[in-house]
Amino acid sequence: MSELPASVLFVCSMNAIRSPIAEALLKALHGKRVFVQSAGVRRGARDPLVVEVMDEIGLDLSGHRPKTLDDLDDSFFDLVVTLSPEAHHRALELTSASACEVEFWRVPDPSLVEGSREQRLAAYRSLRDHLQARIRDRFPPLAAPTL
Repeated sequence: MSELPASVLFVCSMNAIRSPIAEALLKALHGKRVFVQSAGVRRGARDPLVVEVMDEIGLDLSGHRPKTLDDLDDSFFDLVVTLSPEAHHRALELTSASACEVEFWRVPDPSLVEGSREQRLAAYRSLRDHLQARIRDRFPPLAAPTL
């Protein structure tokens, strides 16, 4: 895809960490130019460490409520980006009869990191920064028009 898709869905296992971070980052980058949502294969719980690391870059996810694919108002997206193997398999099943493009981005699950609070926060920050770079690369900011 060389142009921005009109709609993007980020999917991970529980819509608690990876997909809400990606959703917020793409919304911050492109605003209303792209319709963006996120969902999980299963329902998870809001993760306070996500709220904390996103707040560090000025994005408020304190109101995020994890949802599943069944909770989505719209089921058609131009692009579905999956962020876990489980989500990828489910997205391929759901989009098998549509013209939707599906991409799998292999990203770590920071909730698997054990250690001190600071070590766990470092894993969440690393994920956030990785997704931010990947999103900027995949959905580049629009260049300002030259006069």
